[in-house]
Amino acid sequence: MGIVTGASQGLGRALTRALVDDGWRIVVDGRDADALRRAWGHPPHDVVIAGDVTDDEHRRALLDAAGESIDLLVNNASTIGPSPMPALADYPLDDLRRVYEVNVFAPVALAQLVIPRMPKGGVILNVTSDAGAEAYEGWGGYGSSKAALEQVSAVLAAEHPELRIYAVDPGDMRTRMHQDAFAGEDISDRPPPEASVPALLDLIGGERTSGRYRAADLLGVDA
Repeated sequence: MGIVTGASQGLGRALTRALVDDGWRIVVDGRDADALRRAWGHPPHDVVIAGDVTDDEHRRALLDAAGESIDLLVNNASTIGPSPMPALADYPLDDLRRVYEVNVFAPVALAQLVIPRMPKGGVILNVTSDAGAEAYEGWGGYGSSKAALEQVSAVLAAEHPELRIYAVDPGDMRTRMHQDAFAGEDISDRPPPEASVPALLDLIGGERTSGRYRAADLLGVDA
């Protein structure tokens, strides 16, 4: 059994569909109940739970739905923050706090709940970004949250060598969140999220050691 957060659209939806096609049973969530219903209104699916990953009751509902043995947790739910994205010196702190709540604290909280139910060889996959490793103007809020998530992933991996814990940069994608990051710009040249899915499946179904990976490297393509 697995859990994928942020599965109503974009990479989360594309990855979950591929996992279901491979025979996985998945609990999916999303903040937008209507979008989640549109994405998962028809079989095959297992459990669909609308809610916010920053809410403790919602996280526990995901855990209860997944049961006593959880082989996979994909922390995909994320927020870009305000759009257009402000410079860090002007970033409203309440908005920054929300970015960290979604992008860092919620994945940690879910990991804390899931790890006691995860058998040896279980997988935690945290979706990150090149903005977590590189400094870009305007990306201070989102990028610093992803940098924190990468460190969280590395520490969890050091503390739980029996598990496989990954931070994965899927690369640029043609998604609504990516469009919000480039407000008013044409991003039609970006690949669809489905293009990154084989790289994530390689990690989930393979035997690679814990660490940070780029989808482009796993796929053998130029980023």
